[in-house]
Amino acid sequence: MDPRQIEQVRRFNRIVTQHVGALEDSYLQRGRPLGQARLLHEIGPDGIEVRILRDRLKLDSGYVSRLLRSLENQGLVKTQHRMGDGRVRHVVLTSKGCAERVTYDALSDELAASFLMPLDPAQRERLINAMADVVRLLRIGEVELRLEAPDSAAARSCLEQYFRELAERFDVGFDPAKSNSASAEEMTPPAGFFIVAWLDGQPVGCGALKVADGITGEIKRMWTSPSARGLGIARRVLRSLEEKAREVGLARLYLETNRALTEAQVLYRREGYEEVAPFNSEPYAHHWFEKWLSSKSL
Repeated sequence: MDPRQIEQVRRFNRIVTQHVGALEDSYLQRGRPLGQARLLHEIGPDGIEVRILRDRLKLDSGYVSRLLRSLENQGLVKTQHRMGDGRVRHVVLTSKGCAERVTYDALSDELAASFLMPLDPAQRERLINAMADVVRLLRIGEVELRLEAPDSAAARSCLEQYFRELAERFDVGFDPAKSNSASAEEMTPPAGFFIVAWLDGQPVGCGALKVADGITGEIKRMWTSPSARGLGIARRVLRSLEEKAREVGLARLYLETNRALTEAQVLYRREGYEEVAPFNSEPYAHHWFEKWLSSKSL
């Protein structure tokens, strides 16, 4: 890693923590540190599972418990166990906590405005655009890809959202029962693989590989949540599936897509897939692609 880049990141961190008041014992003069204030924001008006809160903020369970205990002692939050499952804890804001969160929002708006006030309009736009780039790039680095069982809760959530989106976008709707097979068994090793992309403790994308005949594999179920698009998740999932294909000795990959999925077509072409004649009878497909992972001499 370039030492100059490391130093620039550290300098950026120092400036930002100073500007936002992260070093103060009383963040925004409300009598509690930034960590507690951030939890109030993340819990939000609808509450949140403690597990998701911990994953989203990337904090260990002991520290989150201490923060929540302090907020409970202040009468700002309540922690409850989900009915029927004592292992799942859900935290919600009290009425006092909701009011405190509103106050923090107003003070945070004032703090943000103080960053922009000394700048002229052009400088403000430069700062806002630079911040947007920083956020996007940092979010890219937060995405984690995991091999999952295709019948896991995370996989099922992705597939359900994927099928709903296809039903909305396709001219004739979408019924997975009428589509070519991609069963859980076909996406479970050694017959196949299923990858889930995670962000903020939530599944936000997926993709699958069917090993098929041991020479040619098939890419299936490529999807990214609308909330996480623009982070290159589909490209990373696709490349990870290609790597799995190479590991198991596949020489070629097939995939097909619908004409409505124009962004998918762009991705596949950029990643080296070439459009070919139809190689199956998928009723929802209009474009068929292949990519050789090794020599075509097989």
